Amino acid sequence: MKNLKVYISVILCTSILMSSCSETSNATKGGVAGGAGGALIGGIIGNLIGKDTKGTVIGAAIGAAVGTGAGVIIGKKMDKQKAELEQIHGAQVENTTDSNGLQAIKVTFDSGILFATGKSELSTAARNSLHNFAISLQNHPLTNVQIFGHTDNTGSRQVNERLSLERAQAVANNLMGGGVNGQRLAVKGLAYDDPIADNGTADGRAKNRRVEVYIIANNEMINQAQAGTLY
Repeated sequence: MKNLKVYISVILCTSILMSSCSETSNATKGGVAGGAGGALIGGIIGNLIGKDTKGTVIGAAIGAAVGTGAGVIIGKKMDKQKAELEQIHGAQVENTTDSNGLQAIKVTFDSGILFATGKSELSTAARNSLHNFAISLQNHPLTNVQIFGHTDNTGSRQVNERLSLERAQAVANNLMGGGVNGQRLAVKGLAYDDPIADNGTADGRAKNRRVEVYIIANNEMINQAQAGTLY
């Protein structure tokens, strides 16, 4: 299996919005997104967008409009998988939206669970969590997965770019070892460019050392939803 160090920029054909919304189900939001004038279909493997990492973008706008019904069906599928993922120890699972307005899942793994400070080797606890994660991905084959590694701002940019990518790659390699098709996976290291907390404190730096995984509908899921054959 070739190393998955994928860097692909994709030109979007529509305005892009990502938002986390834990209070609204994916099924409900899918209906809104799918019916809003036709969100463009997406979900191509490897579409890690741009260099502006604030509000990381997932998916790519590549096709025709997705109807309200298809959006609802995709949302229900995502809700089912989200419920499974919430049972995994050490995984923070959230609702989110891909670049096409379709429902997606964001899973965040802490470095405290995944890695020792400054390292990219997976801990035993992390391997156990990712084993269960791989099972869920195999149970839901009509999705693609984008994996982003992050660091705090300790050390040079060069070191953190390498470390963040190695962390994302370690997760991808583990998932492939657990039986997930590598062609569903894409990885990117974002160094310390997308912090979620204050790097000026030890607690903030710990929160910024993380891996984020986005699960998005692939083309087959979208096509089946459009045809009314996705169950």
